[in-house]
Amino acid sequence: MNIGAHSYEEYTELVKSFHGSAAPGLMIGGFMVDLALKNLPEGEFFDSICETSSCLPDAIQLLTPCTTGNGWLTVLDFGKFAITMYDKSSGNGIRVFLDKEKLKNWPEVNNWFLKLKPKKEQNHDLLMSQIKDAGHSILSMQKIKVNPETVSRGKSGPSALCPLCGEYYPAKHGEKCRSCSGASPYIK
Repeated sequence: MNIGAHSYEEYTELVKSFHGSAAPGLMIGGFMVDLALKNLPEGEFFDSICETSSCLPDAIQLLTPCTTGNGWLTVLDFGKFAITMYDKSSGNGIRVFLDKEKLKNWPEVNNWFLKLKPKKEQNHDLLMSQIKDAGHSILSMQKIKVNPETVSRGKSGPSALCPLCGEYYPAKHGEKCRSCSGASPYIK
């Protein structure tokens, strides 16, 4: 059983070194990316969308050249356990998602995903075993077409010097940087 170019065991180690642990969502995410790639034309360049900010973006970044840093991975925090990989120019692609109907055959995965049991009451070994055994069988996919305007990151454009903090920021943000405009996460 392979996930991309890696054996399941190699992927598990890769996940641990990148993410800190073999999180269930990231392990399932490996199968999701693998399924998407197997259903896309070889040799094409693809962008990707991840519909949750938890765990799943890491699978895309580990198994493809798509990262948030290079702009080929867009994270839309819809709270859905789904990924899309699509052709940059045409928008045609594949959306892979965790299928609620198929989860019924894997009770521990279903309990984990739907949070039917607190984490401390989950049988982690059984959960991980079911994820490995289930592989692609808990996933479904659909052909899609992405509207590039909805996921376009756009260019940052010219920079401006913030009159309040003295740091450079994209001038398109306004007369002062977003932090000084009240969007800063820091307490003064």
